[in-house]
This record gives sequence, structure tokens and C-alpha cells, in this order.
Amino acid sequence: MAIAGDQQAHLIVVIGAGPAGMSVASFMAKAGHEVVILNRDIKFGGLAEYGIFPNKLKLRGGLRKTYWEILERPNVHYFGNVSVGNKKDLTIEDLRGLGASALVFATGAQGTKTIGVEGDSAVGVYHAKDVVYHFNRLPDFAERPFEMGRRVAVIGVGDVMVDIAHWLVQYKRVEQVTAIARRGPLERKYNPKEIRAVCSVIDQDALAKEFARIRPRLEAVGQNPDEILKDMLDEFAKWEPLTSPSKIGFRFLASPRRVLTDGQNRVRALEIEETKLEPKGEDTAAVGLKQYYEFPCDSVVFAVGDRVDETLGLPYKNGVFVTNPSKTNHDPDDALFQAYDEASGKVVDGVFLAGWARKASEGLVGVAKRDGEWCSEVASRYLNAQPARDRNTIDGVVRRLRGLLEERKVLAVDAEGLRLLEKAEQERSPSNDGIGEFKFSSNQEMLAQVRNKRETCKVPAGH
Repeated sequence: MAIAGDQQAHLIVVIGAGPAGMSVASFMAKAGHEVVILNRDIKFGGLAEYGIFPNKLKLRGGLRKTYWEILERPNVHYFGNVSVGNKKDLTIEDLRGLGASALVFATGAQGTKTIGVEGDSAVGVYHAKDVVYHFNRLPDFAERPFEMGRRVAVIGVGDVMVDIAHWLVQYKRVEQVTAIARRGPLERKYNPKEIRAVCSVIDQDALAKEFARIRPRLEAVGQNPDEILKDMLDEFAKWEPLTSPSKIGFRFLASPRRVLTDGQNRVRALEIEETKLEPKGEDTAAVGLKQYYEFPCDSVVFAVGDRVDETLGLPYKNGVFVTNPSKTNHDPDDALFQAYDEASGKVVDGVFLAGWARKASEGLVGVAKRDGEWCSEVASRYLNAQPARDRNTIDGVVRRLRGLLEERKVLAVDAEGLRLLEKAEQERSPSNDGIGEFKFSSNQEMLAQVRNKRETCKVPAGH
């Protein structure tokens, strides 16, 4: 590590305070470096706070405790409510101009991935990330209306589909949720442990009929429908209590082609193309059969993954930030964490990527944490080759950052402010919408609470 005694270190700016970003902050702080965390949201946590299912209070509480331990280190400086990107509070040029030793972007995948079907802007079409943010009470999403109707089609069969179906049947009490998949049941992506939350309301009779409908197409590629159905039903044997009149079903080998609407541009159905499976290496691919039918529904949720936000300002191409195509001397995969400018053919010096900013929608909290650790190791090898900074220089960088935010009238929230906000929320009764705890639903409310608590407790702004 490029640290000489207690008087020299490096300053690392981490953009994003989700599992990957907090993992980087923890690694770098333990190494003795000074760490600045810039977070778009007021609260830290990212996916851990706003992406896991609301009733997982024990998991969320454990992660919060871990993250608080990181934030309360003396060499960690937290700035919440600070957006980074083109035309945002701070640009990448602003950050590079501060003189930090390295920038680590752990901003998640904030762009919206679509499959580009006709009618996907109709009333009643939603994207999974927005729905998840809504039921987890993320400001700007918490108060948006999500009118789902009685019958909901969810495109995708991964863990996000399970969480959305869970919310729909337990809290929205819709009549029917149908997960729609271009491929077959063998290619389902959800975790068997996650499906336990909703399997008590899965319509098993309808599932058996669905298998009978697609049996010839499964057998055509050597799959055994009876074995696959048994495996699915075995997964459903361990179920968690869930009282709901709703039903969950599946529609396999079905590719959405158009969202069909009524005279008010509201969803009335999906036009679906039948597909078949074709071998593709060790996997399979769905191939359209040019046979179409209408599937009635009142709303559609696309749970097909995410992409990064190109407005951040990093080199971008085809939904992802560009990383170094070259191999490194240390480990061939180290290059995956280095931002790369294709126009110049050079690595962006001192700029690294971690978590979903590096690889969108890849794994959940544990995967993001490991990715942050790996990124930290790569960044540390870079720092070893850089001259360390004295503490006065580092303190000057942090002061310049604070001054820049004040100049731009950005109301950044520090760790002390978060503690005041936490206290204000704990004083409220839990909401009755499945969250199991109270959360303010707008940034304005949060900032007002921090300000009021500061005045009441006479806590000085600053760390």
C-alpha cells in the first residue's frame, strides 16, 4: 500500500453508496486511505436499501449496521443527496479537477433496459426497477401512481419477477399475475429459495396445463417435460405463509411482440408470438414461429434487466460503460474494472468501475460486495504506483469539495444528518404498505427533518 506512516495516504472518491460502493469504501478505509463517498440518494444502501423486498427487515437491518460502521470511520466522509453526471450537481470533470488519487464509480445500473416492443409507452406499462423503487419508498418513485388493474403480465422469470409478483399478490391484491418467458421452464432464472415467498399462490393446475401445451416443443430439443415439472413443483413444496386471493401463473415459449391498447392508450393485452427452442452451444435460444395470439392483461411490467446511465459521462457503448479490452500483467480480469476511452485507445487514468456500474443486473448484494472488493484490489495496485499525498493536501481536497457543493447550493447530507433522519423516522409508526418501517417518501421531507432535528438538538453541520 502506498502509505508512508500516518501522515501520508491516498484520497479515493467513491461515487455510489450501494453494496459495491460501500465495499470499496470499507476496503480503502481499512487500508488507511481517506475516502469520500458521493451518493445520489440521501440514504446509503442503494440496492440493499431500495432493491430487496420490503419485508426482509432483518437482512436490511444487518446491512445498515455494517454500513454505519463504515461511515463512522474517521477517514470516511459521506455526502448524500449529491448527483454526479452531465448537467448534475458535479460532473466527472469536477471530480477529476479536485485532485483525488482515484475515482471509483459504483453508481449501479440506473438506465432502463427495454426489449423495444411497439406500445411500450402505453398507460399501464412499467419497468421493474421503477416498481421496486416504488414499493421500497425511494423518493421520486414512492408517490408515483402504479395502477396495475386486475391482471398483470410480468416479462421475465428471475428474482425480480418474484419480488414484483409478491408485492402484487400480497399488497395490491391483483387477481392474476402471469410471468412470461421467451424460453422454457428449464431456463427459468429465479432462485428456488426466493420463489418460496409466493409459491403458495402459484396455480399448479394451470402450470400443468401450460406444460401440456408446450410439451412437443420441449421434447423436440431433448428436454423431459415431466422431470422439469416435477423439479418446479418440488421447489414449491417449501413455501412461506402468504394469504392472498391472487393467483400466479406462467406462460412459456412466449415472446411479447406488441402492447395492445384501448382508445385511451391503456393496456388491454399483449400480442405474443409463439417460440420454439433451438440449441445454442450448451444453452438454448428462443426462435419465433410467426404464430401470434392476444394475451389479455391490464398492465405489463418489464423485468428484463437494467442498463447503465450514459449521462454519467463515462465512456459508454451499447448499454454498458466501456472497460479496458487489454489484459493486465497481474490478472486478465483486472482490466474489467478500468474505464477505457475507445476514441483515444487509452485507459481513463485512475477511474474504476464496480458492481452494476461495471456489469448491470449481475447478482445481488453478495455479488456486488465481492465485486467491490475485487475492484479495490485492482485500484490498490494502481495506487501503489502513485505518490502518496500528505494529510494537509488531502484535507484541502475535501474542503474544496465542500466549497464546490456550497457554491452550487447543493444540500449535501453527512453522516450526522443521516443519524438525525434515522431518529426522525424511528419516531413514526410503521407504514401499512408492507414496508414494516416508516420511510419519508420525498427528499424534501428528509431534508426538512434533518434541518429541524439539527435545530432541536443543536448539532453542528460539518463532518
